[in-house]
Amino acid sequence: MATTYTISDLAKEFDLTTRAMRFYEDMGLLQPQREGAGGRNRVYTARDRTRLKLTLRAKRLGLSLVEAKEIIDSYDSPRDTAPQLRKFLAVLGEHRKKLEAQLMDLQANLDEIRTHEKEAKALLGKAEKSKAA
Repeated sequence: MATTYTISDLAKEFDLTTRAMRFYEDMGLLQPQREGAGGRNRVYTARDRTRLKLTLRAKRLGLSLVEAKEIIDSYDSPRDTAPQLRKFLAVLGEHRKKLEAQLMDLQANLDEIRTHEKEAKALLGKAEKSKAA
């Protein structure tokens, strides 16, 4: 018998809320089976657990949930991994470019702050000298 999980099991394991789990389901990232009266109980499989793990990894890399879904869904296709790896590399490359641009902007901002701090310290020093004199 295959291992299954409840929404609470996976939420606890991955430190998520059940609301987040339902959101991932709404996004199509997870596809639990339904059991019980009216299909109220979600039953997650090992596949769902793996998809959740990959989704969270993609989020840590800064990918959007749409990008994560595209990559994860590509692994459901035939066993030829070349297209999946090309897609993954393309998404990672684009994301890396965005992060590098953000890093350059942050570095420029930090340089400007340092310049203003240096100028303010010099002005403060002059103001304190003239007040003491």
